[in-house]
Amino acid sequence: MQPFKRQLLGAALAAATLVGLSAPAQAQNYPERDVTAVIQWGAGGGTDVAMRGYAPYAEEALGRKIVLQNKPGASGAIGANFVLQQPADGYTILMGAEPQSLFRVMGVADFDYDRFTPINIAAVANTILLVARPDAPWANTQDLLSFVQANPKKAKQYLAGQGTVPFTINAMMSTLTKFETIQVPFDGDGPAIAALQGGHVDFGFIASGSAIEHVKAGRLKALGVLSDKPFQGIAPMTDAPSLRGITKYLPWGSWYGVFVRKETPEPVKAKLIAAFKKAGENPQYRSMMEGRGTTMLNISGAEAEAFIKKFQSTTAWLYQGAGAAKKDPATLGIAKP
Repeated sequence: MQPFKRQLLGAALAAATLVGLSAPAQAQNYPERDVTAVIQWGAGGGTDVAMRGYAPYAEEALGRKIVLQNKPGASGAIGANFVLQQPADGYTILMGAEPQSLFRVMGVADFDYDRFTPINIAAVANTILLVARPDAPWANTQDLLSFVQANPKKAKQYLAGQGTVPFTINAMMSTLTKFETIQVPFDGDGPAIAALQGGHVDFGFIASGSAIEHVKAGRLKALGVLSDKPFQGIAPMTDAPSLRGITKYLPWGSWYGVFVRKETPEPVKAKLIAAFKKAGENPQYRSMMEGRGTTMLNISGAEAEAFIKKFQSTTAWLYQGAGAAKKDPATLGIAKP
């Protein structure tokens, strides 16, 4: 072999070796710069509030800033798709919620959380409130039900995308009683709460974490809680006789978590898991979340995977029974609960 060719071959081999070594080395040194976190929903909603309260404590543990970006739309698919288009290096993470576990069932996307690894499921908002505009004429759930059934398609209801809290509670109710409203779509709780306060919509189902402070301040009127027990003086929805059967779907609630692409190097995942685990143990964060009627989970790994699968199974088959599923869960390999 000629000397020049040998030199070229040697340089190529050296370059290949460096490329092969660079990814593990970069993973071990992670994070070397700030991390971008994409929130699937708009500002002021349940996911946004939970994640903005979470991020500062994870920053302390990670040693780098976490830059939050809201990318709402398409039931969270816009934000998830954005993360999937970025390198799987841990520098773009997803701050997501429960609707993504139902993307395939609802025909929203051809993936759900199967292309992501859960870094941490922080909390579950299993206290859902039925709230109305402040000057609404109804005092409780039965008042609203009576009005809606006597005046179909008159009351304006906040509805978010497929797989969300409002969508799911509607599916539950449709299996129990007639409930025809004018459904007004919003990209999350934040804009909907503003519309309720302004009288542009009449009522909606919202996780307590987003709504409870507005209820306490008189900016929203609470008509009921999705439970068979009262919550902070708010009567259970099961006080309405036709909704007593809703307990078969409970406990149910929205949840919030942090995810990365599955292809992300294991050392990077491990550092993120440790950082968010520590953040979830912070007493100030826990106090904030629990004060909003949210149950802390702070789980990762196999435990988080099992949690998602259970939620997916319960909700997908609820949709199938209510006629709301776009695809039969059985064809997607989702077992019955």
